Amino acid sequence: MKFNIIQPSNCCDPGTGGCEPALPVAVIGAGPIGLAAAAHLTERKIPFFLLEKGEVAANVRTWEHVTLFSPWQYNMDEAGKRLLFKIGWQAPNEESIPTGKELLEGYLTPLAKLFTPNIYTNHEVAAITRDGLDRMKTTNRSSQPFLLYVETPSGLRKMKAKAVIDATGTWGNPNPAISNSVWLRTEKELALLIDYHIPNVETNKELYANKRIAVVGGGHSAINSLLNLIKLKQNYPDTSVTWILRKKRVEEAFGGGLNDELAARGELGLRIAKAVRKGLIQVETPFMITDMRKQNGIVLLSNEKILEPFDRLIVNTGNRPNFDFHRELRFEREAITEAVPALAPLIDPNEHSCGSVPAHGEKELRQPESNFYIVGSKSYGRAPTFLMATGYEQVRSVVAFLAGDKEAAANVQLQLPETGVCHSGAGGCC
Repeated sequence: MKFNIIQPSNCCDPGTGGCEPALPVAVIGAGPIGLAAAAHLTERKIPFFLLEKGEVAANVRTWEHVTLFSPWQYNMDEAGKRLLFKIGWQAPNEESIPTGKELLEGYLTPLAKLFTPNIYTNHEVAAITRDGLDRMKTTNRSSQPFLLYVETPSGLRKMKAKAVIDATGTWGNPNPAISNSVWLRTEKELALLIDYHIPNVETNKELYANKRIAVVGGGHSAINSLLNLIKLKQNYPDTSVTWILRKKRVEEAFGGGLNDELAARGELGLRIAKAVRKGLIQVETPFMITDMRKQNGIVLLSNEKILEPFDRLIVNTGNRPNFDFHRELRFEREAITEAVPALAPLIDPNEHSCGSVPAHGEKELRQPESNFYIVGSKSYGRAPTFLMATGYEQVRSVVAFLAGDKEAAANVQLQLPETGVCHSGAGGCC
């Protein structure tokens, strides 16, 4: 397939100092939501640059072996599709369900190639501020450009922007195994024996086959990991699998089953329920991990019980946002979920599944720092109810506002499947 480079007008290198007449928008994170922002900026002919600390869609590559539970129609942005159609791209069957690898190869990689001149890989944002100001200074604040300090392979780089869209997500910043979500030194010291993602068991058999493995977590991530281990156990029967949850009853983790509007998501719950009934895994619930220690593996402790020892842990307890590089910006996060404050009551996982989250856009995502937005799964903080389609509508609205199209920015619409918990283990994005 031949790729014709599509780029916004007036685009320039913001590190050269030659962008003052038309400063670009800075998009941070070249995952699905960041690339969608780039697509909408391109359609609106707004100059932009996209910064990625690793390679494009690096997080997706870590779970490319995982099958999403939502079909293609929920995993592609409309602006991205329109740009791809212009170069002869063939869209996948919207009703089929992709793996992470298929999402990467069939959509994200060709989309990213359209923005090649504007994407800076291996560029990690260390800090953002207003040019010449710290967060305490108010006078003429909104008229000053953003200044991004970016670590690159060739050293520190300073880049200016008129607006910043943070689409860095939460993947890669996991919650710990300890049940009160505090990182202890002992857990960090045991890091070589712990996976904080859905491991590719099939290609790393030596780590899991005929070993004693514990999976910690009560969401779809944990269920995916458990099902992979059960499959491995068919050929390596001495593999021991233990599921550790905080829930009062294991049935609470099974989800919507046949009532789930996303059939693949419901199927996960049905499969793990069957495995539990057949005794293929041992269940420890409720088990509150208070500490762990190394003793012929990993020993897990609660106030009432000791589990000993495991050769390896798979910790699928969700992720949390990283706000370190926001310190000199005026931003807010809700006290409980760490979500963008206006979103918190809309996405509370105690009240909402991903399908019952109402449509929202630029208005709800506004920060005290004008033209600074946190979007995608990071806008949800620690809430696991995020779907990619939600993030796509967020950035469509934000970019419309930056383009001066306030009517389009306010006209937010979103139709999502209902029922069940939405965190799949693929970064809450599927």
